[in-house]
Amino acid sequence: MAEEDDATDQTEDPTPRRLEEAIKRGDVVKSVEVATWFTIAGGTLMLMVFAAPAATKLETMLRGLLANSYQIPADGPALGDLARLLATSVLAILGIPFLLLTLAALAGSVIQHRILFSVEPLIPHLAKISPVAGLGRLFSKQALANFAKGLAKLALFGAVIAALLWPQRHRLGGLVEVDPALILPFTRSLAMQMLGTVVAILAVVAAADYLFQYRQWYNRHKMSVREMKEEFRQSEGDPAIKGKIRQLRLARARKRMMASVPKASVVITNPTHFAVALQYERGMSAPLCVAKGTDLIARKIREVAEAHNIPVVENPPLARALHGTVEIDQEIPQEHYRAVAEIIGYVMRLRGAVGRQS
Repeated sequence: MAEEDDATDQTEDPTPRRLEEAIKRGDVVKSVEVATWFTIAGGTLMLMVFAAPAATKLETMLRGLLANSYQIPADGPALGDLARLLATSVLAILGIPFLLLTLAALAGSVIQHRILFSVEPLIPHLAKISPVAGLGRLFSKQALANFAKGLAKLALFGAVIAALLWPQRHRLGGLVEVDPALILPFTRSLAMQMLGTVVAILAVVAAADYLFQYRQWYNRHKMSVREMKEEFRQSEGDPAIKGKIRQLRLARARKRMMASVPKASVVITNPTHFAVALQYERGMSAPLCVAKGTDLIARKIREVAEAHNIPVVENPPLARALHGTVEIDQEIPQEHYRAVAEIIGYVMRLRGAVGRQS
C-alpha cells in the first residue's frame, strides 16, 4: 500500500536525468507568448528599418513599369518573362526583411529550448484521439489558464490602444479632409506607437508566461519516492548487487593476502585480536607488510603461519600500532624500524641457532 501511495504522490523534485529524458522525448518548456513576442518585435523592427526603403524601391519600380507599360510586350512568352521579372524584383526588395522576420520567429522557439529532433510527439496515442481525454484537456487547468490569459490580454491591449487613440480622435476624424499624401506619415507614426506599446506589454506577458509554463512543466515531472529509488538503482546500481560485488572483492583480496603469508618472515600478534605478517629479506630497505587482520582473520593468519613454520611473536602494542599505520604491500613506517628490527633480529638468530643444532 505504501508503494502505491508513493507511485501516485509526486512530491519530490525531478532529477536532472528525469528532465533530460523529458526533453529528449520532445516534452519541453514552450511558451506561445515568447514566440509571439519575438515575431511581433521582429516585425516591428523590420517596419522601422526596412519599411521606408522598401516602399521607395517598390514605388520606383511600379512607376517605371506604369510609365513604360506601352513599351513592355505582354503577349505569349513575354508575359511569363514579365511575371518572373516582377517576382524577382519584389523578392529582392522584400527578401531580407522576410528572412529576418523568419529568423526572429525561429529564435522565439530556440531561446526556450535547444533544437531537438524527436519522433515521440508524432507517435499516435489513443489518449490523443479519445473524446474523454479531449474534454479533459479542454477543461484542464492549462486550458482555463490560457482562456483567462487571452481575456486579460484582450482587455489590456484594448485599454492601451484606446488610451493611445483617444487623444488623436479629433485628428483621426479630420483625415477625410486632409491631402492623402499627409495621411501616410501620420498613420505610420501612430501605428509605430501602438506597435511599440504592444511589444513592451508583450515582453512582460511573455516573461510571466514563460515562468508559468516552466513551473507547470517542472511540476509535471515531479517524482514519487518510489520513482526516485528506482532511478537511483538504475543509475547507481542495485545496492544489494553492489554489496555482493564488494563482498566478492573483499574475499578475493583476503585470499590473495593469505597466499602471501607463507612468504612472511615473522607474524606479530596481539595475541588474539591483531596479527601483522612482515616480510624482510637482505637488500630490502625496510620490512614489508604482506598481511594483516583482526579477530577471525588474525587467527587465520596465525594458523597459516604456524602451518608454514613462520615465527609468531606476541607484542600487543607493536601489533596494534602496525595494524593502524601500515597497509598491505607497503613498508612499515620509520618510527617502527627499531622495534621491528629487534624482533626480526631475534628471529634470524633463532633460525641460525636451530640451523647449527641440526
